[in-house]
Amino acid sequence: MSTEPALMTLTEVARAIAMKQLSSREVTRALLHRIAQWQPHLNAFMSIESEAALKAADAADAELAKGEVRGPLHGVPLAHKDMYYDAGHVATCGSLIRRDFVPTVTSTALQRLKDAGQVRLGTLHLAEFAYGPTGHNAHYGPVRNPWNVAHITGGSSSGSGSSVAARLTYAALGSDTGGSIRMPAHFCGVTGLKTTVGRVSRAGAMPLSQSLDTVGPLARTAEDCALLLALMAGPDPEDSTTSHEPLSDYVAATKGSLKGLKIGVPASFYVDDLDSDVARVLDETIAVLKREGADIHTVELPDQRQLQAASQLVLAAEAAAFHKRWMIERPQDYGSQTLMRLRNGLAVPAITYLEAMRWRGPALAAHNAAAAGVDAIIAPASPIPAPTIEESDVGGGPNAPALLQRLTLFTRPVNFLGLPSLTVPSGFTKSGLPIGMQLIGRSFDEATLLTIGAAFQRVTDYQERVPKLPS
Repeated sequence: MSTEPALMTLTEVARAIAMKQLSSREVTRALLHRIAQWQPHLNAFMSIESEAALKAADAADAELAKGEVRGPLHGVPLAHKDMYYDAGHVATCGSLIRRDFVPTVTSTALQRLKDAGQVRLGTLHLAEFAYGPTGHNAHYGPVRNPWNVAHITGGSSSGSGSSVAARLTYAALGSDTGGSIRMPAHFCGVTGLKTTVGRVSRAGAMPLSQSLDTVGPLARTAEDCALLLALMAGPDPEDSTTSHEPLSDYVAATKGSLKGLKIGVPASFYVDDLDSDVARVLDETIAVLKREGADIHTVELPDQRQLQAASQLVLAAEAAAFHKRWMIERPQDYGSQTLMRLRNGLAVPAITYLEAMRWRGPALAAHNAAAAGVDAIIAPASPIPAPTIEESDVGGGPNAPALLQRLTLFTRPVNFLGLPSLTVPSGFTKSGLPIGMQLIGRSFDEATLLTIGAAFQRVTDYQERVPKLPS
């Protein structure tokens, strides 16, 4: 456990504040100091609300002095992706169209964290309307990777991944529609949880795809993700798509052992044509899991490329439906890449979309049958480490489109199936860029993923490594 407040985990700092070993003001000032150092290099924040954050921290300290505790996050400063509505605060959604949008409602996920006592630090950068896999943003500039600022963070939760990695916030809400939590977790070296569709309410979160959107955290550890999931998960009358499936004790799950758990390694697709560093880290991760008592099995999954294609089709159609009016009335206010992707969705025939949606149930059944003998599946979050900002730009040359497709190759199938997936930092390239592995679970079984992730993190230190401030 670090004694420097900014370097603590969410769980550690929440405990330190609760035990009055640190004040909320001390912790908030430590993060604001770090933000002032790193923000010019990373562009991770959309807004920094220093004065309001310190005032809220002082109020939290005063409450604690009187024995009043709001919840497990009492006095903990956090910042979140700027697509979670907070009544009375601007939510840009990374766009010009909503640059001055002030919602009158607060998202359920955010409200549950506020009720637990979090202090608002500001808001975090993202791809325009959460529709981009890299971290580029035509209006506000790219977010940069703290391990090497020439490289991407992954998107669309770019500010969330970058700020958590640089220790500017203890955790951050992201969203995952095609990999937007898992890719920043992989590229930035943090832990990211894509939840089962319906596990966490989407009410008050900017929609992109009504069938694929999920809410989840990026944090430093699996234990931190468990704490946040425990606070956010469960039914919500404001979101009819939330599930009444029983909740687990997610925090308790992080204390569990790997012994007796069966983990599947795909026989193909997720192990094909990997970057050499990614392949090495996959082998090393499997070796650690096996050493800690997990049973490793090879699994033959159905054709994942069909799932990837179906996911892209559904996303394109649903995103275009949401944006149709703005595309007609305000096309000039979109970035060129976002507008191009949205217009492509208008070309998806209704019959094709409906066929993809009807296939979703049988595809999940086929996956479940293939994975019936294992508790989770391990695979790289992406076949490659973070490319540079320049080479992954829409104008980055003839190879840029293929590169962009490759980034999300291993994440989209999971979105189409609606399954949970936890990405954990698992190693580094020879040049020092992070590499993450994703654990893919059964529907509503986030607990097993958190057990595996936490057990892995107890015997490795990748999640403890901190990038150095650029000179």
